[in-house]
Amino acid sequence: MIEILRPRAFYVVLAALAAGACGLFDNNDAPTSPSGPRDPNAPVFYTALGASDAVGVGASIACLPLTACEDGTGYVPVIARRLRATTSVTLVNIGIPGAVLSPTIHDIARRFGRDIPANFVEREMPFVPANSTLVTIFGGGNDANALGEAIERGAAGADVRGYVDAQVRAFGSDFDRLVRGVRDRAAGATIIVLNLPNFAMLPYASGYSAQRRQVLQAISIGFSREANEQRANGAIVVDLMCDGRTYEPGRFSNDGFHPNDAGYAALADKVLEVVNGAGSTPPASCPPMTTFPAL
Repeated sequence: MIEILRPRAFYVVLAALAAGACGLFDNNDAPTSPSGPRDPNAPVFYTALGASDAVGVGASIACLPLTACEDGTGYVPVIARRLRATTSVTLVNIGIPGAVLSPTIHDIARRFGRDIPANFVEREMPFVPANSTLVTIFGGGNDANALGEAIERGAAGADVRGYVDAQVRAFGSDFDRLVRGVRDRAAGATIIVLNLPNFAMLPYASGYSAQRRQVLQAISIGFSREANEQRANGAIVVDLMCDGRTYEPGRFSNDGFHPNDAGYAALADKVLEVVNGAGSTPPASCPPMTTFPAL
């Protein structure tokens, strides 16, 4: 995974951005709760939480963290550009390459020698500007890989299924904490969560052993279901797990994990459909959940 350079400087800039955003872009008329389809002419204050996907790693034009990156071809700048066709957009992209969503997974990764720069709960959520009207959250891929690697190194002992189930529950608790924290900071925002694909089906996992892919599938399904549960916290969930188009090889960059321009454009399309009022109900089950035998 990509690591972020000079993390202390990064967080200093984040803190300055968050502090300044409340003064520069404060919207005293922001609603206190999400409403129906947006007014296409209303200004959008868009905040993106994520990892390397948020800055467009794998795209033809990736962005440096905390840059405007107007011409980026990752999904975040694409969403911002398309919204600007009808209204003004203020984008705050606080995605951190290499970050995990969960502090729990962060701790596990560090114990088993994986260098993770940050997690969303502690290093992204606190910097969400209070005036945000749209927040997207896409995380869990680095968590799935870090947890799978820890299991490969013996973290689960003899009870892999029990260990995965316990870590999925912990991930869900951290996801709840994240979404509730975003809501506490930006009460009027529409929060859109993208659930996760079955990472065992993605090109980068094609060389893994059958057992490792079983484990990765179990983690992916568990994490994706916890993402779906964020509807109880007022989020709208965009489904990737059960959308067969998610797994098309032509949507991935050379590393087989990050999307390419086509993949990011498809992500932007799915998010914008919801922003513009389309319904979104992730299925409870689908074929991609049973590609490999269950643990």
